[in-house]
Parts: sequence; structure tokens; C-alpha cells
Amino acid sequence: MNSWSESGWEENFGSAWVFLCLAFCAHVADEALTGFLPIYNATVLAMRSQYNWFPMPTFEFREWLTGLIVANIVLLLLTPLAFRNAQWLRPLAYVHAGVHLLNGTGHTLATIFGQTVSTIHFARPAPGFYSSPLLFAGSIYLLIRLRTSRRGQSLAAVS
Repeated sequence: MNSWSESGWEENFGSAWVFLCLAFCAHVADEALTGFLPIYNATVLAMRSQYNWFPMPTFEFREWLTGLIVANIVLLLLTPLAFRNAQWLRPLAYVHAGVHLLNGTGHTLATIFGQTVSTIHFARPAPGFYSSPLLFAGSIYLLIRLRTSRRGQSLAAVS
């Protein structure tokens, strides 16, 4: 049992799941410490004034931070299932990776343009930008591990 494949390490997406969960924790701290919420709320209100159907809510700081902390705890509690390569967790893992890939992209684009919408400008970098590379790396790593662990799962089913 010296190699990763013999130990089962290669056959799951647990390490990538943990990495993305920790990147998400860092991102929440980054957003909280750099003033993300006022820009987010102003952007939502601007979008609602232009598009009545715009579905995103506004938040008070406490409820926003509490919600994100609870989400992080729930995701981290699912870690043992990711290490077991739980079949039902795989779609959630794809969504988890996709959301954070888009989240990191949004913070990066906001930094490049110095605004979220035409009426909401801010000093660069955008709040939440510093942890965006972690979201990118974690998302890509999770997508890769989901793909390679699927192969390991199908090989195990054949054996």
C-alpha cells in the first residue's frame, strides 16, 4: 500500500473537495474584511431598478456572514462522503465547482473593470479579489478529480 492508487487516494475527490471548501472559507473572510457586502447590495439594487425580475436578495452583514458560515460548515461536514466518492454528492460537487469558478471570475472581472454595473464603481482591487485565485484553483482541481475519480469508480465496478 505504498502508492496512492493502492490506498484509494486516487479514486475519490475528497482532497479536492477539502481544498475548495477551505478556499471558500478564505473567500468569505476576504469578502467580509474588504467590504464586499455594500458593493453587492448596491449592485443588486441597481440591477433590480433596471430589471424588475432580477432575483438576487440583499443582505444585512450578520445574516450574510452567518449564512456563509453555515454553508461552509455543511460543505465541510460532507467531506467524508467526498473521500468515499459518494455517487449522490458528485452532482453537488460539480455545482460547487461551477459556482466558485464563476464567483472567482466575477471578482476578477470586477477588478479589471473597477465596477460591477455602470453605476457602481469602487477602488481596485474588488472586494474578494485576493482569494479568487484560490477559488479558481480549487474549482479546477475539483473538476479534474471528479473526472478522474469517475474513471476509478467505473473500473472498480467492472472488477
